[in-house]
Amino acid sequence: MPSSYQHQPDAPNSPIDDSDSDLDLDIQELDPITTSTTAGPSSSRKERKLQEERRASHIPLRNLRMGGLRGLGKRNRGYGDLGRDRDTNHEDLRGLLNDEPGVDGTNRYPTGSSSGGEDGAPLLAANGHRRRPSIDAFNKLGSHLRLPSFLSASAGSQTLPDNVEVQAEEHDPASSRTVSVGTSQTARFPPNAVSNAKYTPVSFLPVTLYNEFSFFFNMYFLLVALSQAIPALRIGYLSTYIVPLVFVLAITLGKEAFDDIGRRRRDNEANSEGYTVLSFDKPGMGNAERYHAKKKLKSKQNAKSKRKSLVEADRLSDIQEEEDAAESGGVRQSPSASVREVIRKSRDLKVGDVLKLGKDQRVPADVVILKSYTNESGTVAEENEVPSASESLLVEPISDPPIDTTAATIAEGHESTSELGNTPSADAAGVGETFIRTDQLDGETDWKLRLGSPLTQSLEPSEFVRLRVIAGKPDRKVNEFVGTVELLPKSRVGYDPYLPKTSPLSNEITSDTPSSTANSASLTIDNTAWANTVLASNATTLAVVVYTGSQTRSALSTSSSRSKTGLLEYEINSLTKILCALTATLSIVLVALEGFEHVEGIKWYVVNFMRFLVLFSTIVPISLRVNLDMGKSVYSWFIQRDAGMPGAVVRTSTIPEELGRIEYLLSDKTGTLTQNEMEMKKIHVGTVSYANEAMDEVASYIKQGFSVPTSTDATQLMLITPSSTFVASTTVTATRTRREIGSRVRDVVLALALCHNVTPTLEEENGQMVTSYQASSPDEIAIVKWTEAVGLRLTHRDRKGMTVHSVDTGRPVVRVRILDVFPFTSDGKRMGIIVQFLDGSETAGGADITAGEIWFYQKGADTVMGSIVAANDWMDEETANMAREGLRTLVVGRKRMSIQQYQEFAANYKDASVAINGRDVGMARVVSHYLERDLELLGVTGVEDKLQRDVKPSLELLRNAGIKIWMLTGDKVETARCVAVSAKLVARGQYIHTIAKLKRKDNAQDHLDFLRGKKDSALLIDGESLALLLTHFRTEFISLAVLLPAVIACRCSPTQKADIAILIREFTKKRVCCIGDGGNDVSMIQAADVGVGIVGKEGRQASLAADFSITQFCHLTKLLVWHGRNSYKRSAKLAQFVIHRGLIISVCQTMYSIAIKFEPEGLYKNWLMVGYATVYTMAPVFSLVLDKDVDENLANLYPELYKELTSGSSLSYRTFFVWVFVSIYQGGMIQGLSQVLTETEGPKMVAVSFTVLVLNELCMVAFEITTWHPVMIICLVGTLLLYLGSIPFLGGYFELAFIITWGFVWRVLAIGAISLIPPYAGKLIRRAVKPPNYRKVQAI
Repeated sequence: MPSSYQHQPDAPNSPIDDSDSDLDLDIQELDPITTSTTAGPSSSRKERKLQEERRASHIPLRNLRMGGLRGLGKRNRGYGDLGRDRDTNHEDLRGLLNDEPGVDGTNRYPTGSSSGGEDGAPLLAANGHRRRPSIDAFNKLGSHLRLPSFLSASAGSQTLPDNVEVQAEEHDPASSRTVSVGTSQTARFPPNAVSNAKYTPVSFLPVTLYNEFSFFFNMYFLLVALSQAIPALRIGYLSTYIVPLVFVLAITLGKEAFDDIGRRRRDNEANSEGYTVLSFDKPGMGNAERYHAKKKLKSKQNAKSKRKSLVEADRLSDIQEEEDAAESGGVRQSPSASVREVIRKSRDLKVGDVLKLGKDQRVPADVVILKSYTNESGTVAEENEVPSASESLLVEPISDPPIDTTAATIAEGHESTSELGNTPSADAAGVGETFIRTDQLDGETDWKLRLGSPLTQSLEPSEFVRLRVIAGKPDRKVNEFVGTVELLPKSRVGYDPYLPKTSPLSNEITSDTPSSTANSASLTIDNTAWANTVLASNATTLAVVVYTGSQTRSALSTSSSRSKTGLLEYEINSLTKILCALTATLSIVLVALEGFEHVEGIKWYVVNFMRFLVLFSTIVPISLRVNLDMGKSVYSWFIQRDAGMPGAVVRTSTIPEELGRIEYLLSDKTGTLTQNEMEMKKIHVGTVSYANEAMDEVASYIKQGFSVPTSTDATQLMLITPSSTFVASTTVTATRTRREIGSRVRDVVLALALCHNVTPTLEEENGQMVTSYQASSPDEIAIVKWTEAVGLRLTHRDRKGMTVHSVDTGRPVVRVRILDVFPFTSDGKRMGIIVQFLDGSETAGGADITAGEIWFYQKGADTVMGSIVAANDWMDEETANMAREGLRTLVVGRKRMSIQQYQEFAANYKDASVAINGRDVGMARVVSHYLERDLELLGVTGVEDKLQRDVKPSLELLRNAGIKIWMLTGDKVETARCVAVSAKLVARGQYIHTIAKLKRKDNAQDHLDFLRGKKDSALLIDGESLALLLTHFRTEFISLAVLLPAVIACRCSPTQKADIAILIREFTKKRVCCIGDGGNDVSMIQAADVGVGIVGKEGRQASLAADFSITQFCHLTKLLVWHGRNSYKRSAKLAQFVIHRGLIISVCQTMYSIAIKFEPEGLYKNWLMVGYATVYTMAPVFSLVLDKDVDENLANLYPELYKELTSGSSLSYRTFFVWVFVSIYQGGMIQGLSQVLTETEGPKMVAVSFTVLVLNELCMVAFEITTWHPVMIICLVGTLLLYLGSIPFLGGYFELAFIITWGFVWRVLAIGAISLIPPYAGKLIRRAVKPPNYRKVQAI
């Protein structure tokens, strides 16, 4: 075997310490002949002799060690690992044993047969497996006397264990990581911090400035402002052009900074959440100096020289340790590390940290579960922790009875677990079970069962430092994980988990290599809990952090934040380009009209052209950005202060207008449309159906049916079985029909109380002990809660049996022994259980299979149960009725089995379960043949997934508003269908076309052809089929899907949700809104034009990443139909008015330039220009953000008003050019008539022209207002008074003597009337001929 086989170039330093690691010899130093050819037939004889020596006395083996160093030093390279593993007192014997193969010619010490050092055997004993006697001695020695890895791997015909191959392959730095549990890592991993921020302090200015100047009119104004640095082009104050630009940028950058600081603050809250971390310290500091000395030496010398130098330095301490160990009888009782709990912030968690998590705690990073125990038994475990730890550390004598830990035994144990369907165990000594909720990660409502690895579950926390986890590279696949956990051997006194043994870059063969010393176990998805999942069980879970921060599954499934820009911004940008073209055209025309004869040189053309451009720069109003940005802030303030939407938060204040343009709404299901709380709503028993208040009648039947008669024998407990006869006496007076119904009800409730995988746990709430239930399916919990409500309470459940108490009497009425459990699978869609009823007469230790009735109970979907239950005429009809109501239906049946039948079944089932080929098919065939035939149909249940408040009317209102609604969920197809129906996402009677498990392209084409011909149907599609369609039929699929009234996509991954949002946006060019509440929705929310997050019960990740955060789904209607509509209409009106305001003054300037022989001179200079754009018009114009055309009730009553906004008619080229013509008319009238009625140029004309201009703007604002607000009146009147009050100070521009004459007044009034009356009259006529929709609604 080549030496490089064991080399792991990137393996981090192991947490295990070997004080003799410096005695290692290089493989290159070893004599290849000796190493490869050493052999001897006397291995077993030598071993027996050594065992006898060991039992005779515990002699310090320093003589052997010294002899080995001196005598074997350069000859016998089998002792090449001398001093490598000092976790036993007999490592010296390895030098004598290494060279000898076993009796059968193969290596009797296979790699990995070591059980983890001295306490490996007690560990295995804790798992309940004993070794076979025939190989006991060798396996026992193998745990103490290990071969060097290069010899053990190459000996004889020994095949390599699987995990060695995984090691060699997985340790590619680009593909995997090795995590030392509870200790510092050699590699650096990202910090465990959540970040939804868009900018860093470094990137903020470059990115925001780039975003700002990527808009045409910002770049335009920058160029205009820069042009004023050239003296020849300067017109008026330099500040006139620079200050507005700086002001605009300051406001925009300030808003972005404010939003991002808010995001960082919220991230900081999440990152500061405290978690309990186990901190591992050295058990004793006696050898600290020695370690420090070694570290110093290592840092100074190279690999070979440091080994040589440390051999001598360390030898005396080695001998001393051996003597100490010998005096203590070879028993080491101290733990590997002392453990203390510390509280650490989420952001400070590192890879390798061991977390202690409790019920309802959010998992802060991707973790591998090491150990889990229920809180009831946790206290017991803690009390016994010290003695059990010390006991487990006793070295078991070789002559003790053997421990059998063969692979077959372990496989058998695992098989029995899977046979039971991982039934939750209530005791802590189980397999370390805990349940997690993953709805924040993948949207699935079912709880997931997670297990600690059998290797780590039985370990004391103090021994966790001996663990090493090998995991794959960070991946976004939330349902896949492949890894390995290794238990490294235990060192002797002086064990230091923090001292690395060897550089990961060295070529030494260390005993860290899993092939030579470590016990290892595979890890799967069942041993993990990803970030943002929540622990659901009443259990304490110890888990090691494997991936942090940006490498967690949820972070990798999340797209990075992007800066969102509203459609309105792009529309205004395109209008600005038109205005700029108009400016350039006017400038060229005026320069041309001036003539070319009398000007010398071409430069004057350029200068005049540039000066005209600057003069007309008001055509492209820089105040437009200021007004719009301030308007956005006002809209955001309205949203956050709305009493009808408490808790609403605007996180991106740059896109509130987008809320008024939404055409596609993509919604999550779990936690968004539903509360993820199940409730049993209806049960049908064949002839009668019970729901709502009628459940009281069920309770009365149960009370009668399970009233146990008092037994004459006080020691004997009377229990009920399905065939109990004494129950009938209580209903002797009832009619026969009523007795039959009572019997049926009793049977179906008993079946529901027993046929499940639910475990009851006791929890303390408000000082009282309350029974709560945990299971993988919330449906099952709902049913068990219902059986408790009607009178049967599940009080105990373990792997062997269940006990059911009567709620009425508090006494146990049913006790069963669980014989087999057949868990629910997505393919089987049913769950079954075989139980044996105990009647109370059994002896305490009786486990006799013949002692009670055996019944098989099964419940499942109607599609599969129809062929299993006996023929009937009502099941299909009732399940269809319940499905139409949106209930999740389950059909319940039972079958009695004789003892012989069960034994025959059990024998066949066991044979099928151990078959090598076709195991699953064979097991299913046995179950189908013996059990799933002619079941007695007991009843049908209907469970409702509770909807969020007002979901149905909200969805209906949004649909009427013209919004197409898609539901994207990670949940199952059946669940998605039920919720779509119950939420009225799909209309009653509407056909739902289902595409599921699509694997072939030709089938996909058939589905698309069908949908083309039936565009009024709803589409239900799963993630697998969606992926196929998006890969091969992307355009065809999306072009069809966007036309359908409703689409439900289930089993969607987070990235698929985001892909759909992006696809709709790109294909339709319409506005898409995504709403969700979980971490699995973040990608979709960030990919949408508008992302809305709901503050969920399980966390705020979605709401933190969203643009808008609300607390209820029903608030979305108000956010869109009211606030969105108002924001868009107000911004559209405001933008056009600001353009009008800039355009009208430019028309006046043009008229003036024509009058003065085309000279590029300013009409209104300096303060007049600045004042017009600010104090004289800004407040009234900005007050338009308070305008509303209809009140909120009408907006909700007529959602069709929202529909018209999607066409963009409020701000279109048509409305824009109407405003351009109005501006040209008014500017021409005002300036032309002022010059005609006064003078061509001079202070009189400027006084008349400017006064009419200001009054004209104030009147135009008043004409545009639909609903008056007090602030509007104050702004208009206040601005008018401000202007009149400022006239005396404008002597430098006006002729003040002329202003106080009647000539000034009549000119102003006449010009104003000519300017204002025609546009206003045109508006009134148009409104009368073709009234807008809001006018029609108001008229109603």
